[in-house]
Amino acid sequence: MDKYKILIVDDEPDNLALLYRTLRGKYDIAKSTSPLAALEMMKLEHFNCILSDHKMPEMDGVEFLKRSCEITPDAMRLLVTAYTDAGILIDAINYAKIYRYIKKPYNPDELSLIVENALEYWQLKADNSVLVNDLKELFAGTITAIVEALDAKDSYTLGRSRRVTFYAVKMAKALHLSETTTGKIELAGLLHDIGMIGISDDILSKVEELTHDEYSEIKQHVHHSIKILDDIKQLRDVVEIIKYHHEFYDGNGYPFGKKGEDIPIGSRIIAVADAFDSMTTPKAYRNQVTPEEALNRIKSHSGKQFDPIVVETLEQILPEALIEIKDLERKLKENC
Repeated sequence: MDKYKILIVDDEPDNLALLYRTLRGKYDIAKSTSPLAALEMMKLEHFNCILSDHKMPEMDGVEFLKRSCEITPDAMRLLVTAYTDAGILIDAINYAKIYRYIKKPYNPDELSLIVENALEYWQLKADNSVLVNDLKELFAGTITAIVEALDAKDSYTLGRSRRVTFYAVKMAKALHLSETTTGKIELAGLLHDIGMIGISDDILSKVEELTHDEYSEIKQHVHHSIKILDDIKQLRDVVEIIKYHHEFYDGNGYPFGKKGEDIPIGSRIIAVADAFDSMTTPKAYRNQVTPEEALNRIKSHSGKQFDPIVVETLEQILPEALIEIKDLERKLKENC
């Protein structure tokens, strides 16, 4: 590819000049003394790496890099700071999605190495994104056939995998996850219930509420999914998401009893999307509930069954998602 593009931001012209001298020649560099102007620059040009000073008058570096996530979510973010306060650094990592922070005064050679490592990581993510897209194309026909087979097996779940995937991808994007991670979540959403193929039709079509034994059999669909997909090495990361999408945030889920951050983020997202769609879709043995009621029920289990951050994200994307899902359902009916 051509030279990597880097945006450097510092309100002090001398500091900005030093950063520029340190990185010039090897990269295509744009610079700004204004965070607000830099945000506008990002709307016009794509940058692979954004390097910002921390203490600036218009807005601090953490807030600037946080806002940059909304414009260029795939860029690598670096923060130059004289502070080592743990709270500031945690905010920078969690909310501004920084790759590294660089402590002042910095060694120019060390800064160059950090930038080089950040861009190597960016390239790795970009290459993985291409692989995921290739994977989606490779398995497109197979996945479509599987989803259609699931829809045909249980009329009450018609379009379910596509809807769950829709909500999951919307949340992944709102959380500013990488294109690679979002692509894997998309595949996992489409395939998350593939193991239902191994569940008895009598149970899936039962009108009455399921017995304890029948519910235990339903829970086996996770193991069925693993058996079906585990030998496809290209789907290894996708299987990891599917494997844990029925785990609870407090550790009381199934089948492995994982909890909290030990559950992959993709699994935590699909768990919320799956629950929301299940409650808002009519079942043979119960009526559906409104989206508002479904959201309230999910919020009541925040921190117990569901990741609180993912629950907040569902609430954030839901108004727009509900409008878009109507169009999706219309298309699904037209294709039936």
